[in-house]
Amino acid sequence: MAIKRVFLLIALLATSSVWASPAIQHWNLKNGARVYFVESHELPMVRVSMVFDAGSSRDDKGLEAQSLLTNHLLDEGTTELGADEIAARLEGLGAELSTDVDLDMASVGIRSLSDKEKLAPALDILTRLVTRPAFPEASLERERQRLLVGLERAEQEPDDKADKIFNKLVFGAHPYGRSSSGDKKSVKAITRDDLVRFHKQYYVGANAIVVIVGDMSKSQAKRVSRKLVGSLPAGSRAAPLPPVRDLTGAETRRIVFPSTQTHILMGMPGMRRGDPDYFPLYVGNYILGGGGLVSRLSQEIREKRGLSYSVYSYFYPLRDKGPFVMGLQTRNKQRDQALKVMRETLNTYISKGPSETELEAAKKHITGGFALRLDSSAKIAGYLAVLGFYQLPLTYLDDFNKKIEAVTLEQVKDAFSRRVDPKRMVTVVVGGKG
Repeated sequence: MAIKRVFLLIALLATSSVWASPAIQHWNLKNGARVYFVESHELPMVRVSMVFDAGSSRDDKGLEAQSLLTNHLLDEGTTELGADEIAARLEGLGAELSTDVDLDMASVGIRSLSDKEKLAPALDILTRLVTRPAFPEASLERERQRLLVGLERAEQEPDDKADKIFNKLVFGAHPYGRSSSGDKKSVKAITRDDLVRFHKQYYVGANAIVVIVGDMSKSQAKRVSRKLVGSLPAGSRAAPLPPVRDLTGAETRRIVFPSTQTHILMGMPGMRRGDPDYFPLYVGNYILGGGGLVSRLSQEIREKRGLSYSVYSYFYPLRDKGPFVMGLQTRNKQRDQALKVMRETLNTYISKGPSETELEAAKKHITGGFALRLDSSAKIAGYLAVLGFYQLPLTYLDDFNKKIEAVTLEQVKDAFSRRVDPKRMVTVVVGGKG
């Protein structure tokens, strides 16, 4: 898991304000697909995404990167169109295609002008990509080689090595502990048949969410959603993942690496989407390490001692408990001191909690930037995907501000004392000799 990348995604559901959230409309299709729609006529644009429960946690054991390859090869050709023709048609329409995979979900989407002469053929291409992908052997081999080169390069990066070791220690054999890009053995083992089978199992109506944002009416959105996924077989929802197990003790892994900087990660399983402790933990983490330069970790490690340029902490909630992470990088000779201060800061925070001043400042910042989080169709679509995938209430965005403001000092201290235990954390230290 690329921790720095997924951290950006967490912010999507981590802010609110008195500013009105978009009106979300929702309905289901006959094959089980769920649709989420926001009507917006400010620009003559439409953004449509299909989200499937087909993230890297669904990879077969020994075939890690199966979900990634399946998703990224969707635009490499259909039973009727080749990759070059797809690219040429999209360029001619001024449409943009996107694909993405994370631990829980896979998505494919398109951004197009809302004019019927542009939108209709763009959506036709998107429909073909999802319902009739060809998965050409040549494209698979090209993408396989690209992944292998990327894996080779990643072995030379201390932060990538730290990420992979950290995830493995936190999640063990759980699917969340696997790398979405796999390893050399798994990437070499994947065949076209594996991709076809994965697509057939997971890219089905019962496993799909459709997100539509932009310049069209609800009746138009209903027609679009039926066209996009109505022809998909109903299939079945993906089976529940095994539960994430709590760690039973602390473990430290030190890796000597030829680098001038040491990368340090500490953490443990944290919380899931919809967790009853979500709001106290989120607000509390903003104070601890999620608030940038004003956070406790930054003040103690960067501002007071100059031990690191960047230090942070965050919760990454998933369908089950995602990781709680604390991280920094520092000069090799300073790593023991930096690690000591990080641990001391966490212990003090858990035992004493935040101050009233810190809590009020955190609430003001969190609730103050909501409008900026909804200033594009892409951001709104991101919200809808998360709300739909994790089945959060449609009032989630309207309620967020009130729930943030309702968090108390006692709730933060109680949640951290129960959910964050330094005696059951893993620590990964990757860097050169000090």
